[in-house]
Amino acid sequence: MTGLVAAFAEAWEEVRIHKVRVIVSLIGVLIAVAAMTVITALGDMARQANAEHSERTSGRPATLQVSAWPLDGSMPPEGALTEAFGEIVERHSIEYSSILSTSELRFRFADGTEPVWATFVDRSYGEMHRIEPLEGRWFTDADERRFAPAAVVNQTLHERLGAPDLRTNPTVVIGGERPVRATVVGVTPDAYSDEMQSAYLLNTHQAQWGFQGQYPAAPSLEVWVPPDSADQLTEVVTSDLRSMLGDELQVDVYRVDPSDFDLIDSQLQWVIRGVSVIALGMGALGLLNIALVTVRYRVREIGVRRSFGATSGRVFFSVMMESVFATLVAGLAGVILAIAIVRNVPIEELIGGGNITDVPAFPVRAAVEGLVAATVVGALAGILPATVAVRVKVIDAIRF
Repeated sequence: MTGLVAAFAEAWEEVRIHKVRVIVSLIGVLIAVAAMTVITALGDMARQANAEHSERTSGRPATLQVSAWPLDGSMPPEGALTEAFGEIVERHSIEYSSILSTSELRFRFADGTEPVWATFVDRSYGEMHRIEPLEGRWFTDADERRFAPAAVVNQTLHERLGAPDLRTNPTVVIGGERPVRATVVGVTPDAYSDEMQSAYLLNTHQAQWGFQGQYPAAPSLEVWVPPDSADQLTEVVTSDLRSMLGDELQVDVYRVDPSDFDLIDSQLQWVIRGVSVIALGMGALGLLNIALVTVRYRVREIGVRRSFGATSGRVFFSVMMESVFATLVAGLAGVILAIAIVRNVPIEELIGGGNITDVPAFPVRAAVEGLVAATVVGALAGILPATVAVRVKVIDAIRF
């Protein structure tokens, strides 16, 4: 044990003495470990941005959409459908669900009336599609009991209204046979540039105030269920609806969120790891080249140590551990540099356009992997120089 401790102490002393050489030789490893950690952080943020975009457009894993249509192509009976959808949700104890329908309503502005595409939903729809308003809020339970309908509008419609402060409870008149004044409670970001004016309204308000618009779509049901039970629930819900509505309706139940997201995520992780390994390998090659050159210049020193009784194993271990200690220090410096970059550079805005809600934490796993990989690289890069050092003949080394 004493000999092992002495070997470690000797290796560290060599690193300290030749610190300039060590710093020069390990710049590549430092940069490689920092790049590996930052690349992993970028990958985590890219995966999160991709997942949140998918959840906003298609729903969280797993979101099922349930619809029914008469075989003759006519509009289905809305009352029977909504009643059947409600029974499905209650029968299977589904926590998150929303009846979904769309229609074009006429909104009255100060300079005229314009069509606005309205989507009627339940409160759970916001959680199912990760809707995060830019201003204001999403619907709450209290909104269903209010004496005036609430509306969540997109940015385009908000700007058309003059971008009022939502703290002043701005209103807009929804035209029709019975005009209704709705209160704007939230503003959602536009999904793309030049998006048309649109708004979310509650199903309870549609029934209460009888909104009638043009081009109404038949109601459908969206449910958010555990991915493991999605296939089984698809079959069960299809069978239940057919028994409720009869054979004259075509029942469709399908998953709307991307079911292969886990596969894409796995492939993305492998790509990230591949890039990280390449970066670390380039740093290791630089370290190996400089270590081999350095050993050639230390031939006399090694010969003197051998003449004073240092064994081949002691010389081998000492030279190899110099690389291990050095790369470990470089790995720590690389992790610190990566932390500084991730903490101070707005990476989530560059990747997700500032729309990442749940920003991933710093990838501690990547930092640990970087340190372990740097240590392994140091050991591998030190084997060849240590082998060269062991093969040095004492008499030739002293004459060097």
